[in-house]
Amino acid sequence: MPIAKRAQRAARVLRQVHRGPALALTAVEATPQIRSLSPTRPAGEDVQARAPSVPVGLSRVGLTGVEKVVRIRDELFFARLECFVDLSSDQKGAHMSRFEEVINEAIGEVILSESPFRAETLAQHVAELVRARQDARRAEVTIEARYPEHKPAPVSGVGTQEIYTLLGRAVAFEHGTRRVVGVSATGMTACPCAQELVASRARARLREDGFSAQAIERILARVPVASHNQRGLGTLHIGCIEECDAEIDASALLEIVESSMSSEIYELMKRSDEASVVEKAHARPRFVEDCVREMVAGVVTRFPELDGLTFVSARQENLETIHQHNVLAERHGLLSELRHEIDSGELVAHHTTLDEWLAAGVPQPRG
Repeated sequence: MPIAKRAQRAARVLRQVHRGPALALTAVEATPQIRSLSPTRPAGEDVQARAPSVPVGLSRVGLTGVEKVVRIRDELFFARLECFVDLSSDQKGAHMSRFEEVINEAIGEVILSESPFRAETLAQHVAELVRARQDARRAEVTIEARYPEHKPAPVSGVGTQEIYTLLGRAVAFEHGTRRVVGVSATGMTACPCAQELVASRARARLREDGFSAQAIERILARVPVASHNQRGLGTLHIGCIEECDAEIDASALLEIVESSMSSEIYELMKRSDEASVVEKAHARPRFVEDCVREMVAGVVTRFPELDGLTFVSARQENLETIHQHNVLAERHGLLSELRHEIDSGELVAHHTTLDEWLAAGVPQPRG
């Protein structure tokens, strides 16, 4: 189409539009204006500091899934962090960027000062800095750090690298900080019940073959008796009150956790190591409940200097081999409660939980 005709057609369309009724325009003008939920404010104003539309305080606000790689001397630790503060009813939001800034700053301080790496110390540094920067009453930080340990196999001595998990948690208040140190380790267990069933059948068969009762017991004492096994995950936490200055070595906790199971496990083993691990496990058959009780007893024995207000949590989960389900046991409470129960044999009616222990650090309002 020639350019002149295109221009004439466009002009006719424009004249029709201008001559049309003003109904549509009137309708638009009559529509009530909706008030903006976020009115325009001067550039650079602190939006988070404004009052919220609903004046309700929030229990926790912060970051999850923060991942960092921390190098201490020649070791690398892969850490996942969570960081929270409480938020008052007159503040719209927390300053999220300050969490990341504080985490990086605290990691730098720990790298320069810590040897060895302590997850609970890093958690404490972050929690105290975050509480101050966010002007909060309470800050909470949780750290889970995976790291390698090098240890020899039990018989051959061949070097093997085992991966463990360090756990740190800190809750900072204006008056002080409560911190928790923990570890998770994997081992194996042998079922006592199945082993006794197998031993009972072995006795009957040996009697049928003419062995005396004394000989049968000697044989069973020398020869490992079969049972089904589980791979177990043991987790142990110890919580220190504000005034506590004790340094709890993670390696000591790892030793308690691993020794609570029937046997340690190793990533790399020779045949002699495999035989040793299997025999050790079947010489020390343990239920999931036994593992937790052994961890508790290990803490009571290993740390007599700790205050009775120290918090202890022991947890064991076993992955069954002849069942589809897994089994779990745990115990938590104050160290004073556990000491009393072990020494006296009396059942403690109430087991203090971690939430209760942390809440006990909050100053009570004066009447």
